[in-house]
Amino acid sequence: MSDLQEKPLIDVRTVPPRERHPRIFGMLGALLPGKSMLITSDHDPRPLHYQLETNFPGQFGWDYLEQGPEVWRVEIDRLEDGGCDCCCGSDH
Repeated sequence: MSDLQEKPLIDVRTVPPRERHPRIFGMLGALLPGKSMLITSDHDPRPLHYQLETNFPGQFGWDYLEQGPEVWRVEIDRLEDGGCDCCCGSDH
């Protein structure tokens, strides 16, 4: 694991609620395989985790670094072997 300071960070406490997920997904889309980003929140970002697992199965790892009650910090990794396991030939 590389130094946490080298990873992109978003503190969603400073972002208007309706802009949070679009910004996070924009950052995740820019992550190269094997890289990760950090999220800091004032609540458990479990709905975001669910969205990742549902919309991008097998593409991202999720690790809680801090779990409240005041602050939650999560490290999200873009896995090396992203993409689907179906036979469509796509890398979605």
